[in-house]
Amino acid sequence: METVDTVIRSRLNSDVVLIRTIGEYIISAGGKRMRPVLLLLVAQALGYKGSHHHLMAAAVEFIHTATLLHDDVVDESDLRRGRGTANAVFGNAASVLVGDYLYSRAFEMMVDVDSMRIMQIMSGATTVIAEGEVLQLLNIHDPDVSEARYLQVVRFKTAKLFEAAAEAGAVLAGASPAQQEAAAAYGRHIGTAFQLVDDVLDYNGDVGALGKNVGDDLREGKPTLPLIRVLEIGTPAQKQLVRDAIEKGEADFDAVARAIQETGALEHASRCAVAEATLARQAIETLPDSPARQALIDFCAFAIERDR
Repeated sequence: METVDTVIRSRLNSDVVLIRTIGEYIISAGGKRMRPVLLLLVAQALGYKGSHHHLMAAAVEFIHTATLLHDDVVDESDLRRGRGTANAVFGNAASVLVGDYLYSRAFEMMVDVDSMRIMQIMSGATTVIAEGEVLQLLNIHDPDVSEARYLQVVRFKTAKLFEAAAEAGAVLAGASPAQQEAAAAYGRHIGTAFQLVDDVLDYNGDVGALGKNVGDDLREGKPTLPLIRVLEIGTPAQKQLVRDAIEKGEADFDAVARAIQETGALEHASRCAVAEATLARQAIETLPDSPARQALIDFCAFAIERDR
């Protein structure tokens, strides 16, 4: 990962000072780097011996960072990773344009890897992610979003880049089609589990640990899984409370949190996350035994037990 960070900073270099400034501002904020880690671990688990995995891992992080820049503008967010978002500090226009630059730079880096299959995977993933962003936009302030509709957004918007990163790592390693599909399935399920845990943390997490404002999804009118669960099984009063909160983006946060607690909605979301993590673990059971494979298995536990 130190090598990946070196690649990230070298490829952030631009004659345009604002690009370097915003890019460094976002990258230096840290983050878990989970998507590039998955790519590295899958490549290692399947015996990759080259050096292109560092470049691809950096490209994946660039794509993720670009989505964050665009997300924060769309959501009008002002806090991420414990400090002001780029759009809050530098403005919306600069954030969108630097996000575009990072997307473009990522594909420029992929050309250096010289794998048409990886280009297919990553270009397809960015298309699906964009579709997920639009689907989420359509769901905002809509209290009639079903669990299935919501999970489609999760798989498009969040899980797809996990899936693409893992599959790209397998392709780099020259894995068999079956192993590539196993890696893709692992990424898809672990990415879904990660987002479902995010949904839980939005209602019981600590803002200092999360690095973002607890309850932001509710204020933005996003019908996440805990809210959808209350709308499915809550009392008429609880359902009306949540419906009004989603439609207006304004509500008594404590009252909504109580309704979520009383209906066991967080436990439901957590069970769904555990089920996804289990599917992820099962997907890689056929991969060769190695420290990297064990790390991927351990990551399943981390994804559902984390507090940030």
